[in-house]
Amino acid sequence: MTEESSAKRAHFVFIPLMAQGHIIPAIDTALLLCTRGALCSIVATPATAARIRPSIEQSGLEVRLLEFPLEYVSDGADNMDNIAAERVVGYFQAVALLRAPIEEHLRTHPPRATCIVSDFCHPWTSALAASLGVPRLSFLAIPALSALCELEADQVDEPVMVPVPGWKKRVQLTRDQTARFFSEPCWRAVRKEIYGAQAEVDGMILTTFLELEPDYVRGFAAASGKKVWTVGPVSLHHQLTGAGGGLVKRARGDAATVDADEYLRWLDGKEGGSVVYVSFGTLAPTMEPEQLLELGLGLEASGHPFIWVFNKADHLGEPLRQLQARVAGHGRIVTGWVPQLLILSHAAVGCFLTHCGWNSIMETIMAGKPVVTWPRLQDSDQPVNEKLVVDELGIGLSIRPEEPDMAVRREVIQAALTTVLRGGEEGQEMRSRVRELSLKATEAMQPGGSSHANLCDLVNRFTI
Repeated sequence: MTEESSAKRAHFVFIPLMAQGHIIPAIDTALLLCTRGALCSIVATPATAARIRPSIEQSGLEVRLLEFPLEYVSDGADNMDNIAAERVVGYFQAVALLRAPIEEHLRTHPPRATCIVSDFCHPWTSALAASLGVPRLSFLAIPALSALCELEADQVDEPVMVPVPGWKKRVQLTRDQTARFFSEPCWRAVRKEIYGAQAEVDGMILTTFLELEPDYVRGFAAASGKKVWTVGPVSLHHQLTGAGGGLVKRARGDAATVDADEYLRWLDGKEGGSVVYVSFGTLAPTMEPEQLLELGLGLEASGHPFIWVFNKADHLGEPLRQLQARVAGHGRIVTGWVPQLLILSHAAVGCFLTHCGWNSIMETIMAGKPVVTWPRLQDSDQPVNEKLVVDELGIGLSIRPEEPDMAVRREVIQAALTTVLRGGEEGQEMRSRVRELSLKATEAMQPGGSSHANLCDLVNRFTI
């Protein structure tokens, strides 16, 4: 490639939050932009770089990995997934110190950046983009409804009812029910910086797709006063481009720590639509041993085989071993990273018991599988995501307790799984609706689709 041709390309510099649920969609979005002629660079700390390098290299696309060490490292960890909760605020402050080395690198290594795409959690990138004289887009791996709820809730300080523009069922949410990020007192200063910087962005990228929540996409654009590009579902890139092969089998963004083929062979021996897939994400609070057992007994009582994934299980010790022994003939308990989309897409999988992280919701829609929902992080988008998929889209049932510290009983779990997987007309309607959404998701990413058009617009708009 000549220097002249390189200078006329869009060059997006992604600065994601170094957490699995944020960096995976950022990588996928960068890959999608590259397939449309852009150059993309991804900023990462050393531990994160080591995790994502294999996926980037296997893509065969022109994605540059820019590695910057942190001054502050806790017990050798430099990503959010391995930072103790009491040190997270300090971690955010340390990440902000990357501005100077990133700016120096971008100034001295051509081609020139044409756009900074930073996670909304990084307010310091506002000054970085301004100093470089380039636009900055905010990257949000959440649905438009959650983004809109957060924006509306930020206007009030008390737990009052918050009207949500475009909410079809005319339901109002309390402030406590909205996606209230960084709501703890220790985060107040950070939150103020984040939302101050958010007001200055030149636009926002959301990993949803227009046809999924058109009223909320338009409502969020109107309420924020910003240009909004919906580009999801971004992990569909691996199916549409044929990049799936080895890439999707290694839990995107991380080296797979389990043998995917082993579990695919196990699924091959199960009846179509009979298996429950269970995962609560990377940052879920620790489940008490009693609740762990209750969930296992509920899965067992449903009569359906299951795969239950624990990304981190060292802290569970003996309770997990006892549970594994109890359900050994009925289900598989996995500790480590798995290729979630590949498993969800298997014909034997019938539903997903999920925490409602947005990446998981997008993948289950892509796979055309209904959900049983149990949000595990209250100070996140998960509770609102649940309302979207259960109350609005009608593709699942909730087992979330009325209070966070209440237990979910085995009978509730069993009943929900039975309804979603075998529940007559109600279950059939859920399965039919999610299959329709799966088709719309695929169409959105194909030529002529809304997300495809938005990706092309991004490349064209930021080409110099």
